Amino acid sequence: MAIIGKRAELDLRAVYAAHGPEIYRFALRQLGDRQAAEEAVQEVFLRAWRSAQRFDPDLASLRVWLFAIARNVVIDEARARARHDRRLVAAAAHRPETVSDHADAVLDQRLVEQALLRISDNHRAALVETYLRGRSYRDVAAEQGVSQVTLRSRVFFGLKALRQAMEEMGVRL
Repeated sequence: MAIIGKRAELDLRAVYAAHGPEIYRFALRQLGDRQAAEEAVQEVFLRAWRSAQRFDPDLASLRVWLFAIARNVVIDEARARARHDRRLVAAAAHRPETVSDHADAVLDQRLVEQALLRISDNHRAALVETYLRGRSYRDVAAEQGVSQVTLRSRVFFGLKALRQAMEEMGVRL
């Protein structure tokens, strides 16, 4: 049952028979879920098989090495679960848009459209293509026949002009 340093010399069946049940109990205690514990045990032995050449019996026993791997697998699983739980909470917190939210969005869109009509054609084209349509500076610059530096300048000054136009319209920013 010794691991000498080569994957081929790892007698995985014997190692699993000797340590699998104990690692399963450890994972089950930590994760509280039978299926997750079973998957964790599989991952432990997969990682052990893949990194058998790094096992050094002079540093730690096989049991200690396997439990170090198991600890890392359990931590990875707990972190993945936490991320998943945060996503579920965020999705549940997202409420459908209300009528007043929709009305506000329409009004905001109309104000921006009106302000865009008050700035120069070059600034408006730069803002619409990069900000509103999400196109890359490279593509828009090539299409407009200007350098990316010029386009970035137009976007910068276009935003300033748009802000000023909106303030002139009475919009508080």
